[in-house]
Amino acid sequence: MDKIFSGYIAGTVVSFLTYATLFYLNALLTSHSDYALGVSWIYLPAGLRLLLTLIFGVSGAVGIAIASFIIFYFDTFPSELTTCIGVGLISGFAPYLARIFVMSNMSISPDLSDLSLPKLTACILIYALLSAGLHQWWFAVRGLNESGGLNHFFVMFLGDIFGAVLLIALIKYGLDLFRSSRIR
Repeated sequence: MDKIFSGYIAGTVVSFLTYATLFYLNALLTSHSDYALGVSWIYLPAGLRLLLTLIFGVSGAVGIAIASFIIFYFDTFPSELTTCIGVGLISGFAPYLARIFVMSNMSISPDLSDLSLPKLTACILIYALLSAGLHQWWFAVRGLNESGGLNHFFVMFLGDIFGAVLLIALIKYGLDLFRSSRIR
């Protein structure tokens, strides 16, 4: 029991720290491509959200949700508690919902050993659709019209796809470099 609990805490902490770090790194690298508040043409943390929830499950979603809440409450949005709680929950649990949907409908094993490119593509598309849709719905519900609407949905959807594909490609390239350097 202690091992399960410590694994859950580790997944939450790793997800919190890596997501917060990549969020700010992404802001430095891609701030010129922001479409509106909370909406980017390229959003690298989207790929990390998906990977963390695929790897850690609910503990990854919790770590992302906590990090998102803190980031948005203290930095990005006006410090309005309800809005930031919703943004945090959507940020953490949209990729987790995509994980549940894909794993139950596409027969992906829990250890991800059979995660193929078509299945990963489906994960990315489903996640981007859920994330953009839920975020834009929440922005509309909360009256943040400058951050909501159909145009913002499409930009966020594309930004999540571009960010996820780019981040996953960078990770794959890095792993390939690491493997080739170990073989030498």
